[in-house]
Amino acid sequence: MAGADEAELSWAMSPTLRRPIVVVALQGLFDAAEAATAAVQRLARRHDAFEIARIDPENFFDFTQERPSVRFDDDGDRVLEWPENAFMAAAIDAHDRDLVLLAGVEPHLRWRTFSEQVLTVVRRTNADMVVTLGAMAGLAPHTRTLGVVGSSTNDVLAGRLGLGKPSYQGPTGLVGALHDLLDRAEVPVISLRVSVPHYVPGPPNPEATRSLLSRFELVTGIESGHSDLDRAAKDWRTRIDAAVEGDDEMRTYVRQLEAQVDEDADELLPSGDDLAAQLEAFLREHGPAD
Repeated sequence: MAGADEAELSWAMSPTLRRPIVVVALQGLFDAAEAATAAVQRLARRHDAFEIARIDPENFFDFTQERPSVRFDDDGDRVLEWPENAFMAAAIDAHDRDLVLLAGVEPHLRWRTFSEQVLTVVRRTNADMVVTLGAMAGLAPHTRTLGVVGSSTNDVLAGRLGLGKPSYQGPTGLVGALHDLLDRAEVPVISLRVSVPHYVPGPPNPEATRSLLSRFELVTGIESGHSDLDRAAKDWRTRIDAAVEGDDEMRTYVRQLEAQVDEDADELLPSGDDLAAQLEAFLREHGPAD
């Protein structure tokens, strides 16, 4: 496969990383309430991540749709900020592997080339696999822990972790193009997607972010700090409860959603204690993504 244009991918450094996992979330179609990008940003802050590379936005965005912003810095100087897709690396002291993190913005143009840039980062950092985090508006009641669905096109990996096969059909986003490229490049990839109540679509949604981080930690064994969001998630649910309480029709609708999600609970990612061990076993057998 031809390499992506290196002029569009600039490197701040080439750190030595230990068998990293690349974690990707992009604002756009699959980031309802910005829950997925918030999860990756929290991982970056928790583990003191530092920038290693970035993709130049010039050839990937229609700036009439995703406009740059202007602000003044602490010195009073005017700063122009462009849509950012920067890769961060984090050394995980309590684990035998590190992270490469991308909490970015879905580009408008040249999705195949953008995906190739991500693959270049996977190769250059000697990453073992990729995990994409997403959030979609769905029939999820705010009164329940928001469920996370996990899937992989890799039959062996899906079997080890009890994941489903991708079943979505319809318009896709950059993440769909990225998964296709990674599959063809034989890079193991897992998708973790949280369902966000469609009647509470706006950010922030700490409950959805907490659910994603909790599942990511369960699958990888890497500490995510999801419990730090317990209070914020409780406060979020309390605010929605108060809004729903005064609307009889909405209360009835939420009860219907509760019944439906309880019935479908078995379709969510399993909660077994050995998922991280199963993932590590798979990656040892699979070998590096070279």
